[in-house]
Amino acid sequence: MPRHYVLSAAVLAASIAATGSVGAQSTIKIGMVMPMTGPLAAAGQQVLAGARLYVNQHGETVAGKRIEMIVRDDASSGETGKRLIQELVVNDKVDIIGGSLTADLMPSAPLLTEAQKPTVIMISSTTAVVEKSPFFVRTSCTLAQSSAILADWAVKKGLGKAVTLVTEFAPGLEAEETFTNNYKAAGGEVAEAIRVPLRSPDFAPFLQRVKEAAPQALFVFIPSTQAAAFARQFVERGLDKAGIALIGPGDLTDDESLQNMGDAMLGTVTAHFYSAAHASALNKAFTEAYRKEANMRANFMAVSGYDGMHLIYEALKKTSGETDGKTLVAAMKGMSWESPRGPVSIDRNSGEIVHNIYIRRVEKVDGELRNAEFETFNDVRDPRVAAK
Repeated sequence: MPRHYVLSAAVLAASIAATGSVGAQSTIKIGMVMPMTGPLAAAGQQVLAGARLYVNQHGETVAGKRIEMIVRDDASSGETGKRLIQELVVNDKVDIIGGSLTADLMPSAPLLTEAQKPTVIMISSTTAVVEKSPFFVRTSCTLAQSSAILADWAVKKGLGKAVTLVTEFAPGLEAEETFTNNYKAAGGEVAEAIRVPLRSPDFAPFLQRVKEAAPQALFVFIPSTQAAAFARQFVERGLDKAGIALIGPGDLTDDESLQNMGDAMLGTVTAHFYSAAHASALNKAFTEAYRKEANMRANFMAVSGYDGMHLIYEALKKTSGETDGKTLVAAMKGMSWESPRGPVSIDRNSGEIVHNIYIRRVEKVDGELRNAEFETFNDVRDPRVAAK
């Protein structure tokens, strides 16, 4: 081949490589590992719908960079989630991870730390997750935040004897431990601690044990995807008429599932960081846009995904599009904003979410069941993190 052809080919190859490099640098890849199938599918679908709503409202470009979301289904399996996170980091070269389940994130923490990949946790509510990597920040919640406040509230309201019923996995055990410790410290008595399996639970025999224990309150944490089945069996066992106050973190009366639970849930009291009925202009706009786009009622998972993308966008603006892990996480920590849930901030030291916790009661409003907020605890930090 003549020399000038060889040189031309070399120049062309260099030009293509340079163009590809520029293209790669102008795109920021966000790997979203979510349970899109399996028993926790609804949670992943809701988070993703909230994240996509934010992108649709604010555009696919931030700080001059195009945002590309790469979605992977962990099928509600921690083992699958760990593998997918590794593939996104190693093969897809993502810049940011949109984090999912506790079971995905715990074993992936060493890899994400070594790779220095900022990870925004949008589902997991286990306190210990954030502590596993300096590159973890959270926009969901921790169950300890709501469980601690609800324990104190219950004793003050004269509900001095309780039974706890939780799903036997990390978030459920954390909810149980936090509620029990705070409840006893406030002078309450836990008559029995009941744990149910995560997959395909039959609540009936456990609810019979609750009825026999005759507590004043039943504290329940189950994944929001199982709330409707729980409500049905709660009624079938006659607990709705047994004079037992039903209380728990907000997963119990998930906004999206609530309408299908029936009037037996009226009066149920929960503590949570979000209600679709939260009274603010921002939340009204959010719930209307989410319903129009996702054809569902907005819930706490949706707002976690929405806020997760807000945190990513605002951090990228602060770094002028720089995705270096340490730089981007530093921009995220200490950030504060007004969310559809109310005021939100990210703890500067831990990366943990700080937000309001609302005491809510299920009421019927305009023919629909709603989580009506009636008491607010401002700027709540995770009690385990705050104690350190």
